[in-house]
Amino acid sequence: MCLINPLQLSLSCFIALLAIPLGATETAPASAEAAPAAKEGVPTPESTEASKPELSLYSKDDGWLDVSGFIDQAYGFIPLVIPITEPAVGYGATVGLVFVDREVENAEAGYGRPNLTFLGGLKTENDSKGAFAADSRYWFDDHMQSLVGGFDMSVNLDYHGIGSDPSLENDPQRYNISASGVFLMGRYRLGNSRSWLGLGYLRADTQLEFARKPDQPELPGIERENELSGLIPEYTYDSRDSVFTPNKGFYFSTSAAIFSPELGGEEEFERASLFTMGFWPVTDKVTISAAAGASQSSDDTPIYLRPYIQLRGAPAVRYQGEYAAQIEAEVRWQFWQRFSAVAFGGSGTAGIEFKERERTQDISTGGLGFRYEIARKYQLHMGIDAAHGPDGMAYYLIFGSAWSRP
Repeated sequence: MCLINPLQLSLSCFIALLAIPLGATETAPASAEAAPAAKEGVPTPESTEASKPELSLYSKDDGWLDVSGFIDQAYGFIPLVIPITEPAVGYGATVGLVFVDREVENAEAGYGRPNLTFLGGLKTENDSKGAFAADSRYWFDDHMQSLVGGFDMSVNLDYHGIGSDPSLENDPQRYNISASGVFLMGRYRLGNSRSWLGLGYLRADTQLEFARKPDQPELPGIERENELSGLIPEYTYDSRDSVFTPNKGFYFSTSAAIFSPELGGEEEFERASLFTMGFWPVTDKVTISAAAGASQSSDDTPIYLRPYIQLRGAPAVRYQGEYAAQIEAEVRWQFWQRFSAVAFGGSGTAGIEFKERERTQDISTGGLGFRYEIARKYQLHMGIDAAHGPDGMAYYLIFGSAWSRP
């Protein structure tokens, strides 16, 4: 699911796309009787044919729909149409192509992941639209990773204020954020561990346009045009057994975004974030999981980069503050064959210090979902969640995990 933070939208979409099930190619060895002898390094037609994975949309094991055989193709591409069901922008879709390199076969968890390149665009019913490209690539025996992205977005949102703001809470101001820029990041694995250190750079040009109602005052202190340039150091630990739908393992990430004129932009501000999630199998059919995150921003942070509560059932960028935090728990029960039922619930808070007082917004959400194991070889489930929050019902298409991280 792509979150609707304009400057991070292309990266968020790319993170979701990294959960596409891509894997090593299995080969069927030809028997000595079936294949004639060949010169060293020169494949025979029979051996070449035998090395091709069988293309099928159904599992040989149980006959159910399973796309593992299709996505086993190496050096191919996958056309994607990902529905957007985010309440903040309305229904729409992301359309694009993912070009894939096969991952290393029989690699340990956290190793041997594929190189990915994505080209695509999106459009929603409130006329939010954009185009973006991204590439994730591993180097030096899986000890370095590069992330490169570019985006050009125009997103329409409602501004409800920072923290609890009575003047905007029930009468938000509609605005458009146009943003274009690039993102670069390099990550280095610490020895042979599951820990990575990274350093990123974000450069973006942004423009805000408010569509005020006649009775709404103009919002003071908000820059309409910005050139942003910042460094983003980060640390990540990942022991999940799958980046798609984990059954066990732990993930932790913390980062700091430092924007400054000395780095080529116009604004100076900081934002720090951390995120963690864990997965615990109760039985071979039941998995309990939980995720928690928190963000803090400095005084001069632009409104579209302010932290906000990220929960199913809470519209993106709806509950913002100088700080925001949330926690969510989930139970998944694979009750029959490839079908699972999901129950989840969470709570979050966002707030700001205003005239020596805290103005906070506290919300709770919850809901039920359905999953189908679409690629068993890659431990990938997909489905839909129905969530209820303070603003009513919301629906989310889930590809892999609701908390996707690459």
